[in-house]
Amino acid sequence: MTAGNITRDILHRQIRDRNAPGFQRAYHVTEPFIKRLGLEAELQGHTGCVNCLEWNEQGDLLASGSDDQHAIIWDPFKHKKLTTMHTGHAANIFSVKFLPHSGDRILVTGAADTKVHVHDVSVKETIHMFSDHTNRVKRIATAPMWPNTFWSAAEDGTIRQYDLRESSKRSEVLIDLTEFCGQLVEAKCLAVNPRDNNYLAVGANGPFVRLYDIRMIHNYRKSALQGTSAAVHTFCERQKPIPDGAGQYYVAGHLPVKLPDYNNRLRILVATYVTFSPDGTELLVNMGGEQVYLFDLTFKQRPYTFLLPKKCQTSSADIQNGKTTNGVSNRLHLPLPTTHIDFAERFCSSSADLPPHLEKIKQQANDAFARQQWTQAIQLYSLGIHQASWNAMLYGNRAAAYMKRKWDGDHYDALRDCLKALTLNPGHLKAHFRLARCLFELKYLAEALECLDDFKGKFPEQANSSACNALDKDIKAALYSKPESAEDKKANSSVRFHSFSRKESIPEDELVLRERSFDYKHRYCGHCNTTTDIKEANFFGSKGQYIVSGSDDGSFFIWEKETTNLVRILQGDESIVNCLQPHPSYCFLATSGIDPVVRLWNPRPETDSENGRVVEDMDSAAQANQRRMNADPLEVMLLNMGYRITGLRGVGPDGSDEEDSSEGQVQCRPS
Repeated sequence: MTAGNITRDILHRQIRDRNAPGFQRAYHVTEPFIKRLGLEAELQGHTGCVNCLEWNEQGDLLASGSDDQHAIIWDPFKHKKLTTMHTGHAANIFSVKFLPHSGDRILVTGAADTKVHVHDVSVKETIHMFSDHTNRVKRIATAPMWPNTFWSAAEDGTIRQYDLRESSKRSEVLIDLTEFCGQLVEAKCLAVNPRDNNYLAVGANGPFVRLYDIRMIHNYRKSALQGTSAAVHTFCERQKPIPDGAGQYYVAGHLPVKLPDYNNRLRILVATYVTFSPDGTELLVNMGGEQVYLFDLTFKQRPYTFLLPKKCQTSSADIQNGKTTNGVSNRLHLPLPTTHIDFAERFCSSSADLPPHLEKIKQQANDAFARQQWTQAIQLYSLGIHQASWNAMLYGNRAAAYMKRKWDGDHYDALRDCLKALTLNPGHLKAHFRLARCLFELKYLAEALECLDDFKGKFPEQANSSACNALDKDIKAALYSKPESAEDKKANSSVRFHSFSRKESIPEDELVLRERSFDYKHRYCGHCNTTTDIKEANFFGSKGQYIVSGSDDGSFFIWEKETTNLVRILQGDESIVNCLQPHPSYCFLATSGIDPVVRLWNPRPETDSENGRVVEDMDSAAQANQRRMNADPLEVMLLNMGYRITGLRGVGPDGSDEEDSSEGQVQCRPS
C-alpha cells in the first residue's frame, strides 16, 4: 500500500465518518504492525492448560476454556476477569463459542467428558446439557445466519447439529464419518463458512479435509423420509448417508502416497484445525504430523500426481481436443522444443524479462543458494515469483532449492514448480530434469523413468551427463532390484487412496470422493505439530494477509499468506502454543497453550525495547522443528528435554543438509 493511498484514505475517513470502519478493516494488520508485534499482557485466572479461546463479535470480550473445567470471560483491554464459572464438565474443555445474536450471554462448551453444555453467563448457569456423543468433543461451530443452531465434532466420528428451539433438546447426526471410514475414525475439528453458512468444513484423522453443503444433506434426508412414508417397500436398497455432490474433499497431493512412510515412522496425520478466510473463498488446515495448507475453494486444482499416468505418449488428438489440466498435459510428453537453438532463444528471452529490482532479488536468492541457505533462497525466490509469476526461471530455481532442503513436502512443491516452469517455458532444461528427479523421490518410479527418457530425447547433449546417468541408475535400481510386492502395487495403482487408517473396508462412494480431491494452493512450514491435536492455524487481518500457527516448541509462527514467507516467530508458551485467535478488527492476538495463562499481543511502541519473546534466528528454529517432525517418540522426548539429536534423515550430523549424490551439472546450480 503506497503512502499516497493511505493519505487519501485518512482524509476520506476524517471527512466521511461512514468510511471509518472500512479504513480500520483495511489497515488494522499491516507489515509495520507485524514487525512490532509483542507481548502486552498475561491474563491469569486458570489453573490448567488453556485449550480454547473465542472473541465475541464486537471484540470487546474474550472467552477461554481450560483443563480446570472453568470458562472465563475477560475484558482484554483492561486485562481483567469479568466472569468465572464452572461449566459442569467433568473433564478438559476443548472448545468454547459465543452463540451469535445472543447479546454475548449464551456460551457453548464442549469437553473430554463427551458432553456439550450451553451456559447463560449472565447468571452463571448451565441451561442445557447434551450427552449424545460417545467420545471426546473437540470442537464447536456456530453460524451468524442460524443464531439458535450450532454443531459439534467428536472423536466418535460424528458431526452433530443442535437447534435450541427444539422441545426435545436432542441433537441429530448431520455427518457420520464412520459410515465412510470405519469405526476408528475421529472427527477433530470443524468450521462454518462465514460468508455462506451453508458450507461446513470437517477435519479428522487422515490426510483428507471434507467440505459439506448442509442444505443438500437436509433436503436429501427430508425427501428420503417423505418417499419412505408415501409407500410400503418390500425391499429397499441401502440409503446413501450423503447425497452426490454434497461433499468435496481436499488433500495435499503428496500425502496419500506418502502416508505408509509416515506410518512407518510413527507419524500420525490428523487435521487439528480448519478455518475459512474472512471472505469465505479459502480454507486453511493445520495438518498434524505435517504442515499448514491453504486450499482455494474458487480456483480449484487437482493434485499434480493425478497428471502422471502410466504411459508417456500423448496423441495429437489429445492435444487438439485440449485434454490438459492446470496448463500441463495429462501425459508426461511435454511440448518441449526439438532444437537447441529454440531452447536457447526461449531461455534467453525468459531471463531478460525480469526488471532490475527483481533481478537483484534473484541474484540474492542465488547467493543464498550458493551458501547452502536453502530456506532463505526459497523465500527470496518466492518473493520474486509473487511479483513475476510469469517467469519460468524463478520457478525452476525455487524447485532446486526445495530439492536441496528436503523438508517434508519439499519434493512435491518442487514438482509443482517444475511443471509450472515447463508450462511457462517448455524449453527449460533444468526444470525438465528436476521433474524426473522429483518423480523418483516421490516414488513414482515408472513415471520418473519415462520422464528421464523423454528428457534424453529432447536434450541429447545431456543424455550421457553424470547427473543423467546417476539418476537413471537410481531409478532402475529401485524398479528392478526386487519384485514389486502386492502392497506396493496397491499403493501405486490408479486408486491411490484406499488405505490411510486401520479399518476393514472403504465404501466405493468414499473412494470416488478421495480420487476427486483438490490440491492445495499454498503451504506454510517451519512450525511443529505432532504433540497435541488441538493446535490452531488462523488468518490474521481483515483480508487474511497473514497466517499464524502455534508450535510444539512453545513458539507461534507468522507467515505472509501469498508469498508463504515466514516473517516472525515469537515465544508464546513455555511448552506448546495451541490456540491463536486474532481480534476481529484490531491488530490484536490472543494465544494460549500448556501454561495456565492467556497472552495478549499487539504492536508495541517503536521505543519499546521488550524483545525477549522474539525468536531472532528463524531459520534455525524452523530447522529444529523439522527435526522434531522427523524424530521418533524417544527423540521427541529428548528434544523436549533440551538434547540435540543429530543424524536424522536428510540432515547431516553438523546440522547442514546432506548432498544429493546423483546430482551433476544439469541441476546443481540455479539459473
